[in-house]
Amino acid sequence: MKKLFTLLSAFILMSVSAQRHCGTTDRVAQLSHDPEFAARDQAIKTYLKNARSTSNKSGFTSTTNSVITIPVVFHVLYKNNSQNVSDSQIHSQLASMNADFRKTNADFGDVVPLAFQNQAADLEIKFVKATSGPNGQPTNGITRKQVSENFDLESQYYTTAGEQAWDTSVYLNVWIGRFQTFGYLGFGTPPAAAGMPYDGLVISYKAFGCNGSAIAPFNKGRTVVHELGHYLGLSHPWGEDGSSCGELANDDQISDTPSINDPHYGVPTYPENSNMCAPDENGAMFMNFMDYVNDEAMGMFTDDQKIVARATLEGPRASLLGTKTNTSNFGISVYPNPADKFFVIKSDNMELGKVEIYSSNGQLRKTADLEKSETAIPLENFEQGIYFLRIFDANGKLLKSDKLIKK
Repeated sequence: MKKLFTLLSAFILMSVSAQRHCGTTDRVAQLSHDPEFAARDQAIKTYLKNARSTSNKSGFTSTTNSVITIPVVFHVLYKNNSQNVSDSQIHSQLASMNADFRKTNADFGDVVPLAFQNQAADLEIKFVKATSGPNGQPTNGITRKQVSENFDLESQYYTTAGEQAWDTSVYLNVWIGRFQTFGYLGFGTPPAAAGMPYDGLVISYKAFGCNGSAIAPFNKGRTVVHELGHYLGLSHPWGEDGSSCGELANDDQISDTPSINDPHYGVPTYPENSNMCAPDENGAMFMNFMDYVNDEAMGMFTDDQKIVARATLEGPRASLLGTKTNTSNFGISVYPNPADKFFVIKSDNMELGKVEIYSSNGQLRKTADLEKSETAIPLENFEQGIYFLRIFDANGKLLKSDKLIKK
């Protein structure tokens, strides 16, 4: 009996661990304890809702030569060689991201039923490894660091225990490592985190890329694709609060994804109606990248999801549209750095609005209004250490993120 119980427990454990578990909802709940973050998050949701409702009049629809290129840096945080994902594995992940976001994935015709193929969108977003680092140095877009045995990926990825982000207003940062939390495949921070030191994707080495340490059924790179959806403002199709159909926020607010009340797992058989709020002959769009099915069963974003992703890149993540050089063209400088009693923010050609100063653990320490061109910020109440700055223009648009060292 004891042996049978042990085998049964192992079977249940394997079954649960083989289901997709996205940590984004938990991460956003943690971040929302900060009132500033919660307010930004709500404001951005309103902005994206307006973008969807006015999409026919907006510039978010597909146009010729409108492909957006986003530079990516991959931070590999490993405790042993098996977690130190190879360059080949990283390249396979990059290829998967680009195929899925451009609707060139080879399995599209097999995975997406004919009933949904006309709703599938080419998001016209391209991801490339960064070729220039934060200080202008040449790079292959990959950093590697061996971390301690007690390193906690979920909470320490962006700290000195892990690898501090490259300017998150300019680069998409992707951290890869081993989660301590059982079942997590990854999480992505939402647009409200734009420019923050913790902004980006955090992915299990077992669900990253298409070879090496990637383990089926999550070995086609689609955990990153799913978390990129969150990074670009997309929600799970069943909404955010787990309520039943028709209640509260139980919807992703996307008009062309059929409403469902729960995620789908594994490889469902089409048509699948068990989780549908209003069952019909086509069933649920379980093959959408924002659902929880296995990698092999995912295959599409929709036209309305494209509107949201593009609106995010025109709004809260607009700084990603340029390169490091483009960002410096704003003429914004921060000096002295390191600083002691004060530092100065100066702009040669932009009208500045405010600066937010955050501690290395993401806590907002100070918000200060800025003069149009030059402002001195006192530091008498700041301890020695590393701080992160978010500099905005007079209209509230994020212009630059920077690091400040307090002596």
